Amino acid sequence: MKNILILSDDPLVKGFLQWADRKRAINNKYLVVSLQKNILPKNSNIFSQVFIDPTSYNKLFNIADNKNFTIAFIIMNNIDDTNFVLKNIQTIDKKIRVVLLDKWGLKYNQEEYKNSITVLNVNDIIGSNLYHYLPNVPLIAQNIGLGQGEIMEILVPYGSSFSYRHIGSITQRKWKIVTIYREQKQLIPTNATMIRPNDTLIVIGKPIVLDEVFKMINKRKELFPQPFGKNIYLLLDFKFDQDKAIQYLSEAIYLIKQLKNKHLKIRIINATNFKLMDDIKKHRSNNIEISISYGKKDFISIIEYDIHISNIGIILISIDSFLKDHLKNSIYELKKIVYLFGDTLLYNLNDSFVLASDDSSQMESISSTVFDISNTLSLNLHFCDYAPDGDFSKRDMSIEHYETLSQIFNTKIIIEEKIVNPIRELEDKGGIIQIVAFEKNIKNNIFLKLFSTNIKDYILYSKKYPKLLVPTEKALD
Repeated sequence: MKNILILSDDPLVKGFLQWADRKRAINNKYLVVSLQKNILPKNSNIFSQVFIDPTSYNKLFNIADNKNFTIAFIIMNNIDDTNFVLKNIQTIDKKIRVVLLDKWGLKYNQEEYKNSITVLNVNDIIGSNLYHYLPNVPLIAQNIGLGQGEIMEILVPYGSSFSYRHIGSITQRKWKIVTIYREQKQLIPTNATMIRPNDTLIVIGKPIVLDEVFKMINKRKELFPQPFGKNIYLLLDFKFDQDKAIQYLSEAIYLIKQLKNKHLKIRIINATNFKLMDDIKKHRSNNIEISISYGKKDFISIIEYDIHISNIGIILISIDSFLKDHLKNSIYELKKIVYLFGDTLLYNLNDSFVLASDDSSQMESISSTVFDISNTLSLNLHFCDYAPDGDFSKRDMSIEHYETLSQIFNTKIIIEEKIVNPIRELEDKGGIIQIVAFEKNIKNNIFLKLFSTNIKDYILYSKKYPKLLVPTEKALD
């Protein structure tokens, strides 16, 4: 049982006592020193009152001396009385912790009081509570932790780039999603939990970081490749990419020009062609960084370090380099978007294509990125249900989902339903990028392309058009 001392002549104390009673803080026992009448909660045995003037040192001494009070609350209606009461209680017990209600902007030397006093400014409390009712303002925890904004509640609006993302695919540096509230229920998220519109996220982290997270969640445009990371990474492996290195570089530079406030990190590995390296180095600038690795090194560790330290969101890479030395598996674990170069150049693209699958959850999980990249590059978006068996009913939910997002993002979408072989249909297209889910078991078996009609089995072998691989997790909810 904790003994609480409350010293007051302010009517506000009645509301405080009623809150304490309603919240059933039954392990506390309250002694109220006040001349006010009818302030104690009715039918409660944890409150008692002594009718004396709280500013009287002698009377307060007789009550408080040799009593084991855990904390004292000072709630007075006059600045001089407040200072008298504070001085008295500190004289009686220098170790007692004090919480003081301040209406006047009082300043106290915390060293003098050995940091045992907490001052609550009434104007700040009222202003803060009113402020949090404004739209587009994050709600922060004020009575938990430091109360400085390191715990924040964020509502996910429709059209947010975080909607339909799996937790595991979101880069969380110096912050973390710890709880989700959905339809009056609490969810403890895993990497496979998908964020949905109208979810309320409880996030923790540095206040300055959470302020940026709040802006990202509530912003609909100009965020790509967020939330997978911020910047662009171009990997050039001279073992495979020498002939097209300048072409790949020009595509990467084009991409950062389409984005805002992004940085391009270029990593050259297996560096042997010094003239080519000199040509690439000429492109160094404030937002283009070039790093070169010579000889036989642990390139996978170097690449992983680059991606982490540079806050990379999208990796630009050739298919040959992507398949080298288990790099595909390492990149998958990093949960970053991958752009696989094709014969069609990035700046010559006209259309983005998404092929429907029977996995509606997977279709949802990549949808925000589909609209982001299509808007960023001004591409005509096609959602294609190419069904050789003619059964289109399996993908009705996915089509409805994409049509809804097209209204939210104010982006036209072309729905195609055809009884065709999807591989042949796409190979006949020009100026397109295909957007697919980045699955761990993405196939690279050469025999599959000879016998399969599944477009996923053909992704890593067709170089006619580029592909965008979007990380996903297997959904659990």
